[in-house]
Amino acid sequence: AWLPQHPVQHAIPSSLHLVGPSFIFQQNNDPKHTSRLFKGYLTKKERDGVLHQMAWPPQSPDLNAIEMVWDEMDCRVKAKGPTNAQHLLELLQVCWKAISGDDLMKLIKRIHQECAKEIFKAKGGVYFVKIHAPWNVLCREAEFMKLKMPTKKVYEVKQSNSIVEKISTLISKILEPLHPHVEEHQPKNIKHLSHTFSREKQHLDVFNTFYCQLTYFSTHTLTHTHAHTYNICEYLLQLLYEEWANYSVFYKYQPIGLVRKYFGEKIGLYFAWLGLYTQMLIPASLVGVIVFLYGCATVDDNIPSMEICHPRNNITMCPLCDRVCSYWKLSTACGTARASHLFDNPATVFFSIFMALWAAMFMEHWKRRQMRLNYEWDLTGFEDEEDHPRAEYEFKVMQKSLRKRQKSQDKVNTIEKLTFQDRLPAYMTNIVMMLLMIGVTFAIVFGVILYRISTKAALHMSSSLITRNHVQLTVKTTAAIINLVVILILDEVYGAVARWLTVLEAPKTDKSFEERLIFKTFILKFVNAFSPIIYIAFFRGRLVGRPGSYLYVFDSYRMEECAHGGCLMELCIQLSITMLGKQLIQNNLFEIGIPKLKKLIRYIRSKQGAFQEEERQKKLTRYETDHFLEPFGGLTPEYMEMIIQFGFVTLFVASFPLAPLFALLNNIIEIRLDAKKFVTELRRPVAARAKDIGIWYNILRGVAKVAVIINAFVISFTSDFIPRMVYQYMYSPDGSMHGFVNHTLSYFNVSHFQDGKEPMDPSHFGYPVVICRYKDYREPPWSNTPYELSKEFWAVLAVRLAFVIVFQNVVMLMNDIVDWLIPDIPKDISLQIHKEKILLVELFMKEEQGKSYIIDSSTSADGKENCSKHNNNSKVAPPRAQMVMSHSSRHPNRFILLR
Repeated sequence: AWLPQHPVQHAIPSSLHLVGPSFIFQQNNDPKHTSRLFKGYLTKKERDGVLHQMAWPPQSPDLNAIEMVWDEMDCRVKAKGPTNAQHLLELLQVCWKAISGDDLMKLIKRIHQECAKEIFKAKGGVYFVKIHAPWNVLCREAEFMKLKMPTKKVYEVKQSNSIVEKISTLISKILEPLHPHVEEHQPKNIKHLSHTFSREKQHLDVFNTFYCQLTYFSTHTLTHTHAHTYNICEYLLQLLYEEWANYSVFYKYQPIGLVRKYFGEKIGLYFAWLGLYTQMLIPASLVGVIVFLYGCATVDDNIPSMEICHPRNNITMCPLCDRVCSYWKLSTACGTARASHLFDNPATVFFSIFMALWAAMFMEHWKRRQMRLNYEWDLTGFEDEEDHPRAEYEFKVMQKSLRKRQKSQDKVNTIEKLTFQDRLPAYMTNIVMMLLMIGVTFAIVFGVILYRISTKAALHMSSSLITRNHVQLTVKTTAAIINLVVILILDEVYGAVARWLTVLEAPKTDKSFEERLIFKTFILKFVNAFSPIIYIAFFRGRLVGRPGSYLYVFDSYRMEECAHGGCLMELCIQLSITMLGKQLIQNNLFEIGIPKLKKLIRYIRSKQGAFQEEERQKKLTRYETDHFLEPFGGLTPEYMEMIIQFGFVTLFVASFPLAPLFALLNNIIEIRLDAKKFVTELRRPVAARAKDIGIWYNILRGVAKVAVIINAFVISFTSDFIPRMVYQYMYSPDGSMHGFVNHTLSYFNVSHFQDGKEPMDPSHFGYPVVICRYKDYREPPWSNTPYELSKEFWAVLAVRLAFVIVFQNVVMLMNDIVDWLIPDIPKDISLQIHKEKILLVELFMKEEQGKSYIIDSSTSADGKENCSKHNNNSKVAPPRAQMVMSHSSRHPNRFILLR
């Protein structure tokens, strides 16, 4: 709502935007540009060229140009600034009240004729207009919007004598140093009751008295009061900077109430969600570090690693590539095997189950936190307003109507809308482009695969021994860095493509537009970020073939295979580089650098405009300085980066238990970085009410459910957990892991190599090799079915599939139990809501009783007056009820005083 003490100011660069609740007018200085009128609300910057809204509530009080007062009865414009703004006066003669379409179009044409040649001859410059709404208009709109207002009297709605409350108070005292020094974090047991605003009951509201004290004064006093109000806003901004947008207070809780008070509920909910998510990462990080330390502590006791590293196990392995690669000893993979145990150990299974339950706990905790904030911010009964049609949608409907009238010559006005048939070309374009973008991502992943294969062959041909010994590490690291660079570039491209496709669909409302944009952006960026990781986790090393019958790409590139320790180590490297790179480069460096760069470019462009020299050299006012800040682009990028991070934390956590720790360290910086950006780098966004985080919650739930399935497959097929368990309980002679490495290696006769595929140096070790080993479950060459899959392979595969089914169902059942055990509404909030309803009923009953008492008293007085026979009765004052009601119709807020 536009509050009188917070006038809306609009920046008008080379054009004028009259923004109100009933219409928007835009006129450009281009003579080819025609005036367009779009009824309805427009609260977001439209980027497709139809409308370009430049309005934003600035953070400064010192407006010194034009004060425009909108009134339903008359229109008046008061010049309070320099005389050079006089040419704006005639243009601003537009009434607040609704005007019929024909009259409004005539008015616009008259404004254009009289003022366009004055306004649009100005060379550059920015004009600022302050718009006020009268009190009666605000009251009417508040009733339509069903705004909740606090009562004057405070009531005790929270019981403080229970054991739980005492424990909570004790914990609050212990955590007092972690709370910011703001008032809303102090414990309170009293509260102003909130009820739907009504003009008949506005005398009960605390805001009515506050409004009268600030607004109804003379012009000079009004200006001073507004300045005082803005000083309050500046104080809030300064408090936010000191207690929120400051890196030195990283260990403190966020002043969410203050954030909501200054930026609105929608932004307040985002930072509340981000704070809770970061807080929940603390236990996940601790458990992840414990799992990692367990792997470090048990690496020397791991029997498979000991067998690989033991020099007596002189096992000759088959070449890793054709011709240029020679035979190699298994003991050279000692370092990789030991490093793999850090992430591939029995504790990772426990950690996967823990993280699945952690995700469920996080969802339930957020629902409870969200309900608590809804109660504290008076959003419990809030319902989303019916969205007005978007300007682009109405423009296309108007074009459709014009085409239909031209064809049928029918002058009857019918309500048109875009049907499925009208949108079918856009839908087909969306499907084709989405598939094309996903195909581009897969093609790039395939290109990186070819890079790995070719680079590995080239490095094996190097004459440097150091280079040949570090081929695997070099290829893995460089390929991961290339994937990171491609991901960062495609993220920006996919964001623009998703917006273009959404604009092409022409959704009817802003909410529908935002949801479709979020869905497309999430799909494209999710595929872009996780397709290389999914390839390494589930496909690499499984489409290789065997020695003598390898699978080739383009008849020359042999598909790459995993190291003997498995692909889990490479998966961990890819995850760590992608996650850290996105967080450090994209999320933090870009968020700091790009707004500052855009601000500098905008400032330089303003200096290069056609301003007069003295105008350039004079000191800029605060609101002019704020105009150079970056416009607020919405919360979608902020949520998106956190959702992708949530995917890194939950989807492949079985292979990277340190992911929650890296996410926690990033988010500690991210909160203060976002806060600093909102306070110092961005224009103050228009406050928007919201009771939840919208579609993002459903995306989080979907990611959490997919994470259970993916972790089940990672444990079963990517790690060696299942083969180890099968060997220990089915094939080990003594029930231990001794002999596991030899059990997983198959035999190959080197004479069975295809022509031209054998190593160029078969006597690399000084003697000819007859038999080499490779990792697979296949029959030996001397069996009746040489190189066929063995029964051990089918036994391991059966156990793997069984584990996936059992793991998935058990974990999801546990998630459902957690969801059932934890109520969505905290018990104390439920009791307070119930008690508040009772108190409101009592308050309104007392109000009605007071009115009845006054009416009865006035009726009794009328009876006595009729029965009296004295001549002086004609001098008696009018009945009290009539006097009270007449005053109530004029000044409803004085009803209690008269009673």
